[in-house]
Amino acid sequence: MTGGAPSVPTSAARLIRTVCVVGSGGREHALAVVLARTADVVVTPGNPGITGRSVEGHTITSVATPVEQIEADLYVIGPEVPLVDGLADRLRADGRLVFGPGADGAQLEGSKAFMKEMLAEAGIPTAQFGAFEEVGPALEFLRSLEAPWVVKTDGLAAGKGVLVTDSLAEAEADVMAKLSGDAFGSAGRRVVIEEGLTGPECSLLVLCDGQRLAALAPAQDFKRRDDDDLGPNTGGMGAFSPVPSVDDALVESLVAEAVAPLVVALRARGIDYRGVLYAGLMLTPSGPKVLEFNVRFGDPETQVVLPRYDGDLCALLAEVAAGALVTTPRFIPDPAVCVVLASEGYPEAPRTGDPIRGLDEAGALPGVTVLHAGTARGDEDDDGIITSGGRVLGVTALGGTLAEARTRAYAGVAAIDWPGMQHRTDIARDAAAEPSTPLLHVKAEAAP
Repeated sequence: MTGGAPSVPTSAARLIRTVCVVGSGGREHALAVVLARTADVVVTPGNPGITGRSVEGHTITSVATPVEQIEADLYVIGPEVPLVDGLADRLRADGRLVFGPGADGAQLEGSKAFMKEMLAEAGIPTAQFGAFEEVGPALEFLRSLEAPWVVKTDGLAAGKGVLVTDSLAEAEADVMAKLSGDAFGSAGRRVVIEEGLTGPECSLLVLCDGQRLAALAPAQDFKRRDDDDLGPNTGGMGAFSPVPSVDDALVESLVAEAVAPLVVALRARGIDYRGVLYAGLMLTPSGPKVLEFNVRFGDPETQVVLPRYDGDLCALLAEVAAGALVTTPRFIPDPAVCVVLASEGYPEAPRTGDPIRGLDEAGALPGVTVLHAGTARGDEDDDGIITSGGRVLGVTALGGTLAEARTRAYAGVAAIDWPGMQHRTDIARDAAAEPSTPLLHVKAEAAP
């Protein structure tokens, strides 16, 4: 593979020998693969694809054991639901070293209304918005805005609670469906309505140890299911990193304007946030604006950012968990592209139980890693792996250029098949035609 694998510093005094990763999706698989460069990794509940041994000889194991019963030197919580439910608080109360915010900080994702309130409190640019629990005022506010209209569930909806539309009638119907509970149950009984923003999107993952910040390499994801950003919103159909249009100066500006003020506002409320802040940004004609903050590594952004990390990820996340972030994250120059393979009917009604063919063939291709998300054990070939969710696999590839990484990723996609498999064909297409930018080297800095 062009560019080679990331180098990993060795130390006879490594403190992190075993890491427990909580989750079962593609994000957790990507975390496990990179963490296993320097430690053994146990993933709970994991999935059949999250197993094996790293090049360095460390093991990756999926188990059904509750996280509280697993002994590890570091715990990394992947999904948002256990964070909102306070899993990090319970583990810390038991004396564990945990990467992930407590329930107070996790409300940034658990409630979009709370997140918007924090943005306003911190003075961070974002879309005009209103939060509503009653249909009448919600529709009145909606009609005061110009197209496009954005309607979001307040609570967690697995990335599928957002409608962006140019049809006022569709927006009105969505508001009524959500507030009635028909669309997303209790998660939708409060809605956030926003003005639509225009411009390219950027996903920025920023580590926070409660005070100090360090940005990871930026990525761009693709939320719409179909090519050319058509079709329904999903949890993400692919991503690439780095982003040619996002250079060092812009990253530093985004951290200073969109993330550091939020950490100050959180600390003012007594919230000691230790984990990653995922900033979803729109680079509008009037300047960058925050679309959302998530409280965990993005999916599928993690699948393209972490494979490029040049260092000991276990040690880096342990520094964050301990409130002692000193390492400057660095990345290999090789770009990464991830293409998500989804089940027929995703996201509305994904079909499951289909046997997956070609996993071994895809994984054997140069630079390609197949990351499992919605898979389960079956009785067919390819080790009996079948589909068990909407987003089933993430085919990630590294290459000497973005174009090469993209070609490799789609070669992996071509090797895999199951009935009704769907994916986008335009992931990183436009960016691969743009000139590349220098590699990011962002220093850790304290929030003011």
